[in-house]
Amino acid sequence: MDIIYARGEATAAEVQEALEDPPSYSAVRALLRILEEKGALKHREEGVRYIYSPTEAREKVSRSALRKVLHTFFEGSLANAVAALVDARDGKISPDELKRLEVVIKQARKP
Repeated sequence: MDIIYARGEATAAEVQEALEDPPSYSAVRALLRILEEKGALKHREEGVRYIYSPTEAREKVSRSALRKVLHTFFEGSLANAVAALVDARDGKISPDELKRLEVVIKQARKP
């Protein structure tokens, strides 16, 4: 999905070429087909090639996926998820990231 979002659209061959240590062409095609069946991708035909593109904006999809991760792994708790992310970084957060988090928290506190 990252490759298709970055390019806007791509064929299976283009996706395969862009992957580091890529799986077989057949495996890439199978994955694209599954993503299409799940509604994440659509395709148009150009000759014998299928050109895939996302069905929704990356931001909308990423928010939906994040909600699912929060629900599945963190009992819906944003605080638990953030704590796990901070722990995974051994508590090391850059000054820029801390400033960004402070802004987000201040905005969330506003009525």
